[in-house]
Amino acid sequence: MRIAIAGAGNVGRAIARELLDNGHQVLLIDRDPKALKLDSVPDAEWLMADACEITSLDKAALSSAQVMVAATGDDKVNLVASLLAKTEYGVPRVVARINHPKNEWMFDSSWGVDVAVSTPRIISALVEEAVSVGDVVRLFSFRRGQANLVELTLPDSSSCIGKTVGEIELPQDASLAAIVRDGSVIAPTASDVFSAGDELLFVASAAAEALIKDCFIKP
Repeated sequence: MRIAIAGAGNVGRAIARELLDNGHQVLLIDRDPKALKLDSVPDAEWLMADACEITSLDKAALSSAQVMVAATGDDKVNLVASLLAKTEYGVPRVVARINHPKNEWMFDSSWGVDVAVSTPRIISALVEEAVSVGDVVRLFSFRRGQANLVELTLPDSSSCIGKTVGEIELPQDASLAAIVRDGSVIAPTASDVFSAGDELLFVASAAAEALIKDCFIKP
């Protein structure tokens, strides 16, 4: 897979290394000559250019990329690069970095963004997940499908302890994706039995997310 990354700072380079290790082709784009640290990611393609300009993206052959990652430290740049990637070059998957939480509302399909990644939100979600038992915590949002990845840790008082997955009726538009137990990930089947301390991961719409807790924690 060919992946273009706008922004060759610490974040962009770290993403590039991971993707290269996973066997992908990576192009790093940055307009700042100081950011072009070729030796830091020697296996990547490099292009000194402005990711907000059509001529630059033509040079990057962006139409041949399957994914565009807008990873600069400037939200305006990330939005414009995302919009151009989607509307002018038809890139199938556009992932954008959110630097400032106040701008999060703009990072949606109207700007060509399929997945928006907010570091502050992820960190706060992980903190909540670490300390919250019995509450539904949103970990991630999938912009294209308007679905969320949410987590619920079962307390000892949960009404579903000892019941099977098949016995619990979930809200419409909610699916149990995984059970994490004692450090192991379980792909749930109807016969799996819930235990106290299980971390349940769901993919759910916003409306279904609000109803999940009632299925497992009776008031």
